[in-house]
Amino acid sequence: MTSHEASSTPTVSITEAPPNVTVLQQTPQLIALYTIIRDIKTQRADFVFYSNRIIRILVEEGLNHLPVQATSVSTPTDLTYKGLKFEGKICGVSIMRAGESMEQGLRDCCRSVRIGKILIQRDEETAEAKLFYEKLPEDIKDRYVLLLDPMLATGGSAIMAVDVLVAKGVPVERILFLNLISSPEGIDAFAKKFPKLKVITGFIDEGLNEQKFVVPGLGDFGDRYYCI
Repeated sequence: MTSHEASSTPTVSITEAPPNVTVLQQTPQLIALYTIIRDIKTQRADFVFYSNRIIRILVEEGLNHLPVQATSVSTPTDLTYKGLKFEGKICGVSIMRAGESMEQGLRDCCRSVRIGKILIQRDEETAEAKLFYEKLPEDIKDRYVLLLDPMLATGGSAIMAVDVLVAKGVPVERILFLNLISSPEGIDAFAKKFPKLKVITGFIDEGLNEQKFVVPGLGDFGDRYYCI
C-alpha cells in the first residue's frame, strides 16, 4: 500500500464488540454522514440534517431486532401473502436532552409511538451520573423499549436509565439501546452490567480522554444539535 492510499483510507468503527452489541455496517454513505457531523466547521443546520439521517438508519436497524410473528394478508389480487408483524407494543425513552434529538426519527418510523423521558446529568468533576427526572408510559412494563441517547461515553447515564426502566418492571431483554457514537469503555461497562440488553450503535470510537469525553467524537451533541 502506498502512502497516498494509506492516508486516504477512511476511519471506520472498531468492530470488536460484545455479542449483544450491533455496529451499523460501515458503508461509504454512513462514513460520509459521520464525516459531516464530526467536522467542527459544519454549521448547525447541516449538523441537524445529517444527524437525523444517521438516527433514521439507527432506528431502522433497531426495529430489525424486535420480535415478529407470522401473519397472512389478502392482497388486491385475491391472493394470500404470508408475511410478518411486530410482536407486542413499543415505546421510545429519550435520555434528556440530547436523546430528544432522536425522537423524531423514531416517530418517522413508528406511527403514534409513545415516548417517555429520563433526565440524567453527569457531574463534570466526578463524571458520575445523577437522576433528576423521569416521565414514562404507565404501561411501560408491557412494552419493548427503544432507549435513545446519541453518545455513550462512560456508560453511567445509560446504565442508570436502564436501572430506572427495570425498576418500572421492564424486562432487560425488552430494552434496545440506540446511540450514534460509543466509546469502547462505555460499551464494555454496559455489556458487563446488562449482557442480555441489545445495543445498536453507529460507531465505536477510539476511547475516552482525561475528561471522559469520547474521542475523536464530535463535541457536545446536544449543544451542536440545539444551540450552535
